[in-house]
Amino acid sequence: MNSLQCSIKGVRLGPVSCSVWICDVVFSQLIDYGKLGDTNQRAMRMADFWLTEKDLIPKLFQVLAPRYQGQNGGYTRMLQIPNRNKQDRAKMAVIEYKGNCLPPLPLPRRDSNLTLLNQLLLGLRQDQKASIHSSLSRQTPGI
Repeated sequence: MNSLQCSIKGVRLGPVSCSVWICDVVFSQLIDYGKLGDTNQRAMRMADFWLTEKDLIPKLFQVLAPRYQGQNGGYTRMLQIPNRNKQDRAKMAVIEYKGNCLPPLPLPRRDSNLTLLNQLLLGLRQDQKASIHSSLSRQTPGI
């Protein structure tokens, strides 16, 4: 079973990060074709080509397409998860359809103090504080 069938069945996927982006494009295209309806010949051909498990085709047209009928794009949610430690340190991600029945994934907390921008701002503040302190000590005459 490939990742496309797993996503249609409602399972969260955790492949390598680069393949998640590819899955996102294919998922979006399938939903867009599903919105055309099961009477559209091109939509049926695309669903038949991509979904090798034929029992998932009705789910695409009857469940997923109506769920996103008023929405243009943005059908999936991707979250980065920790890299594989013991193997090749590949970046990992989880992809799922928005509005599924699974409980939401917790958003990872980022330690924002360690980002490059925040480190540069911290250094700037320290330099400004040091320069203010040194200029005040020069202005104050010794008593």
